[in-house]
Amino acid sequence: MTISREAVLDTLRSVIDPATGRDIVSSGLVTGLTVRGEQVGFILEVEPAAARTKEPLREAAENAVRAMPGVKAVTVVLTAERPPEEARAAAHGHAAPAQHGSAGRGAPSQQPAQHGSARPAGIAQVERIIAVASGKGGVGKSTVAANVALSLAHLGLNVGLLDADIYGPSVPKLLGINQKPETDGKMLQPLEAFGIKAMSIGMLVDTDTAMIWRGPMATSALMQMMADVAWGPLDVLVLDMPPGTGDIQLTLAQRTPLSGALIVSTPQDLALIDARKAVTMFRQVKVPVLGIVENMSTFVCPHCGTSSHIFGHGGAWETAAQIGVPFLGEVPLTMQVRECSDKGHPVVVCDPASTAGGAFLAIADQVLASFDTVNQKSLPIIRLMD
Repeated sequence: MTISREAVLDTLRSVIDPATGRDIVSSGLVTGLTVRGEQVGFILEVEPAAARTKEPLREAAENAVRAMPGVKAVTVVLTAERPPEEARAAAHGHAAPAQHGSAGRGAPSQQPAQHGSARPAGIAQVERIIAVASGKGGVGKSTVAANVALSLAHLGLNVGLLDADIYGPSVPKLLGINQKPETDGKMLQPLEAFGIKAMSIGMLVDTDTAMIWRGPMATSALMQMMADVAWGPLDVLVLDMPPGTGDIQLTLAQRTPLSGALIVSTPQDLALIDARKAVTMFRQVKVPVLGIVENMSTFVCPHCGTSSHIFGHGGAWETAAQIGVPFLGEVPLTMQVRECSDKGHPVVVCDPASTAGGAFLAIADQVLASFDTVNQKSLPIIRLMD
């Protein structure tokens, strides 16, 4: 049975907000509606001051859609944006009165955290969480994250991979996953590929769907995806972080008990400037930086085998030495890496004995060794806005 957007909206018009007496569609609370096969997802965007009282409304909307014929999975994110008064005041250049209250289910708090905040709770049955990050896009971060996760599994660990790049999810393509995750009505079941568990927003929406979400919406969806997925038991969950050092990255670093972060960069100065910023961000929130990986370190000609340093060479090694973090290794730019990735069989899977495959396995070995030297219990969370 085909489920249409119009049918979902008609169903949601039957859900009445007790606070206003109006249905949630005509009230403009429903945004980001996506329908993919038997799965439906949408956002309820409410005012921060009312967020604490809106969880029953979220549940009512979820139950209404779940009861529709043909629907097997529903994901509803409750997020709190600025209230209309604040938005209007900002548009006219006036400061609006501060709003108080919770940011809602899965949404980041709008209030600055205080010094001495308790370390955030982890994910059930997940022993360690590491972030693979970059200061900018285009450096092959997702390729590194997928191959490092697979390499850790090769070393005998139970591994999960969460694609935290809401706006540009790559993990489904990299792992060749085309199925939709199943749900028991409460928790999503991660999909498995090559011995690791994986989850991505790209598995929940159509491939061509653009996630036109504001930062708080994307952050809420991501935090809910972490909490509402049956990950465990895992030795390590690898987060493929979105590029940059913005709101989503900061919220993840603050609200997730990260065991460490791995920074990916290419050798040229332009990328290394942003890689330093990523290191600085993690240091300020007291997350250990496990090291820097130099991706696309050298181009290997597929015809003659000659190496060419088209992006320069050794820049990441020098940067790591200057800022005092480990240098984890170099990954060459080869046709094989690209071809394997495009086929949904990362190079660690399709040819682990290759130069690139060996590089990823060596990097994973160093990451595994670092687990014994990092005492994450001694790492308090410090907010950048303090």
